[in-house]
Amino acid sequence: MYRASFDGSFASWRHVARDFLQRGIAPHQIDWRDQDCRDGLFDLISETTHAAEKKSAPRVPRQLLDLLESAACFRIENRWSLLYRVLWRVTEGDRSAMLPGDADGSQLHKRLKAVRREAHHLHAFLRFHPLPDNTSGPQLVAWHEPAHDILLKASGHFIERLGCNSWLIATPQDGVHWDGQRLHYERRCPPEWRRMAQTPMDSGEALWLAYYGSTFNPARLNRSALETNLPVRFWKNLPEGMLIQQLMSQARAGAQRDGQAERVARQPGKRIRHRAKDASSTSENAGRAGLLPPLPD
Repeated sequence: MYRASFDGSFASWRHVARDFLQRGIAPHQIDWRDQDCRDGLFDLISETTHAAEKKSAPRVPRQLLDLLESAACFRIENRWSLLYRVLWRVTEGDRSAMLPGDADGSQLHKRLKAVRREAHHLHAFLRFHPLPDNTSGPQLVAWHEPAHDILLKASGHFIERLGCNSWLIATPQDGVHWDGQRLHYERRCPPEWRRMAQTPMDSGEALWLAYYGSTFNPARLNRSALETNLPVRFWKNLPEGMLIQQLMSQARAGAQRDGQAERVARQPGKRIRHRAKDASSTSENAGRAGLLPPLPD
């Protein structure tokens, strides 16, 4: 059994995996250790010196490297074993390992799908806050808790969206900082970045909460669709998260029968009750989570 210790990055894993491939070491012979170890590669070489002489570097399809790099973001214990097994099979001529219909390929594509979805969650549910009285640091900061290691690859989305503004995103694991010209990445998020990102609500959020509550349409509430499209684990880090439970409770307490928010239903005028068949007709739009204004006719 060969132990491979490396720093946990894909680039480092790729370097170690290439060495194993050249020495002809099969997947079942390797114990992958995903940990920070500065001398990991030297330990690896000393343990593999008794293996067969190195062969020429294997030819690996560019498409496979892209798939493996994305799948490496999937956070799971011993995540690297599957990646090396797929890599080994492809270099041995079995390209079916890359396909969803294969046992290993199926696991690989499930991880890819989860990573893509988590990147979407970052883009959809991240909320930047202006950093008050700050002249030297980032203008905007945000705190996010992703389930997978997608921050570095997915954060480029905000470079184009936010223009020349400087910003910072911190997570419990890593962090990125765009200074207006260059993206800085830290695999271990500095405490100072965490402190800045977890700032209290700013004055502008009161306006956002008022808007969010006023656009709530209780007649279109669908809790299961809401929790599918906006997972509960993100609520605690969203300004509007504190309103969601309250708005759902109000809907169940009577607002849903009126088809209007409570303060709108109290206004004078003819009362038009919400009918059950109208509710069923809106189920197709449940993916909008029930917390958006009704679509125009």
